[in-house]
Amino acid sequence: MPVTANAKTERPMRADARRNREHILEAARAAFAEYGTGVQIDEIARRAGLGVGTLYRHFATKDELFRALAVEHFALLADLAEAARDAPGSPWDRLFALLHDSARRVEGDAAMAQIMAERPELMECAGAEKDRLLAATAAIIAAGVDAGELRPDASVDDIPAIMCGVGQVMTTAPWRPGAGWERFLGLALDGLRFGAPAA
Repeated sequence: MPVTANAKTERPMRADARRNREHILEAARAAFAEYGTGVQIDEIARRAGLGVGTLYRHFATKDELFRALAVEHFALLADLAEAARDAPGSPWDRLFALLHDSARRVEGDAAMAQIMAERPELMECAGAEKDRLLAATAAIIAAGVDAGELRPDASVDDIPAIMCGVGQVMTTAPWRPGAGWERFLGLALDGLRFGAPAA
């Protein structure tokens, strides 16, 4: 039976090809964080210790690189959310831990901050991972409302706005003790607590 195009695409990646892909993504994260999204492909290949041709075999365009990094980023956030959903402890404690862990992940990924700021339309490729992230977070929030720990109108739709604010503080607010993203996130979370005035 002839091998179909689909069978070829589904064939598992060889170990050396998988390593090369990981090196490229790691180099791209570092280069985008340092120079922004305008960095040249040959600089990414140089940092990865690979030829430009090898890079293009994995990612035909820079946009494909951006999309791969976005999917990876949101997959990790979705994993954090699902772990928090299934963890012991009160819903409030789990939501608090999730948002702090997510913020630390964002803080450590300057490349993704650059891509989201300059090419937000490319985030659409991470739709499945975003859906996982929102579903797990929504479950924690619903449990918090049911337990009387979160205000009755608390919604998963509040979380992207909070995290966008955290990202803004990270990139624009001058650092001084007590004025970092941790304080902003604490204030935002206090607004979700039961007893906070409805908007």
